[in-house]
Amino acid sequence: MQWGEAVRIRVLFFFLGFVVLFNAQAAAPEVEFKRVLASRSFERPIAMVQPPGEASWYVIEKAGLIWRQSGDEFTLFADLTKRIESRPNEAGLLGIAFHPDYQDNGLLFLSYTVQSNPLRSVLARFQSENGRLVEGSAHTLLTVEQPYGNHNSGQLAFGPDGYLYFSLGDGGSAGDPADNGQNPNTLLGSLLRLDVDKGESYAIPKDNPFHSGGGAPEIYAYGLRNPWGWGFDRDNGQLWLADVGQDAWEEVNIIRAGGNYGWNLREGSHCYARPDCSSKGVVDPVLEYSHEEGCSITGGYVYRGQTIPELQGHYLFSDFCTGQVWAYDVKSETRHALARLSINPSSFAQDHDGELYITDISSGHIYKLLPR
Repeated sequence: MQWGEAVRIRVLFFFLGFVVLFNAQAAAPEVEFKRVLASRSFERPIAMVQPPGEASWYVIEKAGLIWRQSGDEFTLFADLTKRIESRPNEAGLLGIAFHPDYQDNGLLFLSYTVQSNPLRSVLARFQSENGRLVEGSAHTLLTVEQPYGNHNSGQLAFGPDGYLYFSLGDGGSAGDPADNGQNPNTLLGSLLRLDVDKGESYAIPKDNPFHSGGGAPEIYAYGLRNPWGWGFDRDNGQLWLADVGQDAWEEVNIIRAGGNYGWNLREGSHCYARPDCSSKGVVDPVLEYSHEEGCSITGGYVYRGQTIPELQGHYLFSDFCTGQVWAYDVKSETRHALARLSINPSSFAQDHDGELYITDISSGHIYKLLPR
């Protein structure tokens, strides 16, 4: 996600104002995104999650603060600002995931960037006690050198299989100059899958595609540019991943083990590196949109809540530049314009009931999807 450029582009689309909503097509239900958790405006929020067995929200800010909901207020759960390098536009505290047994073991996992030469992405495990993260409990599981300051990705989530998934961008710059996306021997441009319950740091699941060779054993899928927003369908376990495009196309993929998603041979389903690119062995995106409609995708979730029955089984996603939110009907394979928001959506969030939220990196506000 190229945030600085995207904010400038957004000015071309919008005047300043409040959230603007519309029912763009007859097939789309009328919805609104209402501001919630309004007791605090956050500073460049990147993500928010609810731990297993807990109703509280945890919101992470790019600079390294983590806030925990306590009733109507938020209290500081962690201050990692001295540990984290957040000055590059796409660097900072980028991902959080609570262990499935968090209520018993208090373990959580964070991904962030640290200053070195070059910049490094870090995946680390922490312990929490008495409503606070214990910073001295940090145990580094993995570090990855980042040749440039952008395309760090960094989202974390536990899958239905109990393994920890971790996304990394292609290393940055433009066009993937080192061809990391098509190199399964580097962790850059990939989605990793780790067993964090075995080994000193982690073990490799036996069914990872490169467990026995042919690529880095941590890799679950590759050929990605800068994954920004992905999540599991809680109904069937499918992993939907949005990948930010380069010059012309944004895309959404359903991830499968060993899948090559094409970057930088292709951007979406279109040739990028050369005009005669081969599609052999490359997985096509489920959907894509051109830069005539936006410039930087923010992926969401397949809606499995109960508040808006008409959206059951629709994948929701947005564009960072325009604030446009779409709903993709998985069954009919059709896309509907759902709402246009005057925000820069940095992430979607999903509560324990399957209801969806959006964080705005510009205002620091949080919005909930509701029927109109």
